[in-house]
Amino acid sequence: MKLSREEVLRIARLARVGLTDEDVDRLREQLSDILENFEALKQVDTTDVPPTTQSIPLQNVTKDDEVAPSLSQEQTLANAPRKEGEYFRVRAVLE
Repeated sequence: MKLSREEVLRIARLARVGLTDEDVDRLREQLSDILENFEALKQVDTTDVPPTTQSIPLQNVTKDDEVAPSLSQEQTLANAPRKEGEYFRVRAVLE
């Protein structure tokens, strides 16, 4: 499916994107190629393929918790831009 120059300009206007004449010509070709690829995909028989959200199975990768030495309170606060006593000082985000 070949897009016309006017269709590309309409898409750009809907997306609120400014395009030069060179951009319009380049995007007309690229978008037309993408649409042609979708046309080819429409012809693939997917009747026995169940709908999925992922094409490959996902698995969470987790690591066991291990006890390790941590920084002291002084080391933790050493590079704080603002601190108040033993705490970080941050701006209020709620009234």
